[in-house]
Amino acid sequence: MSQLRPALVAVALTLAIATPAEAATGPVVTVENGRTQPVFSYADAVREHVYVESSLDSDADGRLDRVRVDVIRPKESGPGLKVPVIIDESPYYDNSGRGNEGERKVYDAAGNVTRFPLFYDNYFVPRGYAVLNVDMLGTTKSDGCPDIGGKADVLGGKAVIDWLNGRAKAFRADGSPAVADWTTGKAAMIGKSYDGTLANAVAATGVEGLETIVPIAAISSWYKYQRSNGVIYNYDYASWLANYIDTDPEAKCQAVRDRMDAEDGDATGDYNPFWAERDYISGLLGDVSKVRASVFVVHTGNDLNVKPDNFSTWWQALAKRNVPRKIWVGQYHHVDPFDFEGRRGVWVDTLHRWFDHELHGVRNGIMTEPRADVQVGPTQWIRQRDWPAPFAAEVALRPAADGSLGLKRAATGATATFADVAMEEEDMIADVGTAKPGRVAFTTGPLPLSLRLSGTPTADLRVKLDKPTANLTALLVDFGDATRLDWRRGQGITTLTEEDCHGESTAADDACYRKVVTNVADRPAEIVARGWIDVQNRSSLSSPSPLPAGTYGTVRWQTLPHDYTFAKGHRLALVIAGTDADYSSEQGTGANVTLDLAASNVSVPFVLGTPLADVPKDRTTFRGPERFELPEPEREFSFF
Repeated sequence: MSQLRPALVAVALTLAIATPAEAATGPVVTVENGRTQPVFSYADAVREHVYVESSLDSDADGRLDRVRVDVIRPKESGPGLKVPVIIDESPYYDNSGRGNEGERKVYDAAGNVTRFPLFYDNYFVPRGYAVLNVDMLGTTKSDGCPDIGGKADVLGGKAVIDWLNGRAKAFRADGSPAVADWTTGKAAMIGKSYDGTLANAVAATGVEGLETIVPIAAISSWYKYQRSNGVIYNYDYASWLANYIDTDPEAKCQAVRDRMDAEDGDATGDYNPFWAERDYISGLLGDVSKVRASVFVVHTGNDLNVKPDNFSTWWQALAKRNVPRKIWVGQYHHVDPFDFEGRRGVWVDTLHRWFDHELHGVRNGIMTEPRADVQVGPTQWIRQRDWPAPFAAEVALRPAADGSLGLKRAATGATATFADVAMEEEDMIADVGTAKPGRVAFTTGPLPLSLRLSGTPTADLRVKLDKPTANLTALLVDFGDATRLDWRRGQGITTLTEEDCHGESTAADDACYRKVVTNVADRPAEIVARGWIDVQNRSSLSSPSPLPAGTYGTVRWQTLPHDYTFAKGHRLALVIAGTDADYSSEQGTGANVTLDLAASNVSVPFVLGTPLADVPKDRTTFRGPERFELPEPEREFSFF
């Protein structure tokens, strides 16, 4: 009987997508061991392109923008054999390229793509899927102007889903209508960085037919991408990025870029309608309450490009609505899981099973497995029921006047002072135990056993300023010699010359990619969590309120999340400083900051099981390592 089950599943799938009058000729979708099998020819697949009509005219040329869609699908697909769709919508197909090797589309004389970037086409087309590479509006061969997370970005992708389900028009290059009569209408969106951001954005519109998304290192709020509680990372970034990804003459979309500069609120750093349009959790275009799709999130705790609060807040919002979901949390910088060392095969198989379940309806048990895969060391991963670790509990660590950090509240009236000046993080954590005018630091004694953080720490400070506002930085630091994952160099990986292959190849488009190894480095410290706030945004991101000079006020905010283990014998430190010169374009305000130690703490989600009462207070002043090199990861542009 067990040998008959795969055949029965294949028959059931075929009956579900074919009619007796229009039965498919040749191979049909086949399932074995809970996975679709490679029964369709990749070499013979249909390669075509269409232009989907959107609902807006972003370049103001008097015509609705059309979205270029490059399609590859099994030759047998059509009215008699309908297949689901995997979409990678991207603005990068003709500039930076896609993936670790920067692949771009290659076209034949008829304008059809002969090389589709990444492995999705090579692997999934033989298994009964269509793969669509979509040029985001304003980029590559699409019409319009990019508006960096706004209407053009979002509604262009939505139009493609609508076309697949018969709700939008599309045309071929000769102007004739193009009908997607070869698809079930069930679609997935996947991609890293901007591509994954588009998946989040389109899902947040609630469009019907988008069954699942796989956002990798993706933005859920463009405000969080370029702001932290009023602190500005980069000025005029939206217009700069729009110009980078648009390879048309600059004059075409200059008015759109000028409008973004005028509306982005760089003068204040506040949240305003510009950012609300680009907020997919609770925004003007879309929000999490509209999400119909299941979500497979991948992100890393050391991604300081698309910072990890973009995934953690999105993940929490999805959880509150019980959206079907899965997550991988790594420790690299801005890296695709295809390039996590030792995980490539696991990733491909997991993604395969996810798409089979969500798009083909294969009952393969993926939704009954532990929801979270978490990297806990350079090459170590664990599986757990959810993320953050369900058994983590908040513990308040409190600073004291003697520079220690522990569980006891400081004496009433104890204070520490520093000035809001722009400092690099190397200087903030150097020579801990030595007074510095731009920071204060507090450390535990040596940890008696390892201590795992899982989730998002919260800084809760009571401060007094001598000016209306100041920028504040909170750092959680691990002091102790260790071989660490070096996410600062090469984003944590080194690319080798040896390749492995995932899928079928042609002479024009092979399925083989270079392997990678994880970079490691011996360092005496690592910054584990970091967070920033403009004090005048302590109560509202949209309505600032200066703190009256000489008056204490509570400033409470979340740092970036992480999953990290402080090793036995290491020390945990809290550093409070002013403007972070590594991750802000602002200058320090010069304000003098007084910290009320008795009313201040950092709350850290530690995994239960550690006897925290045994964390010793340091009885002697800890002298941390002198200033050492912490290479700054690619900051200016590593979005792709």
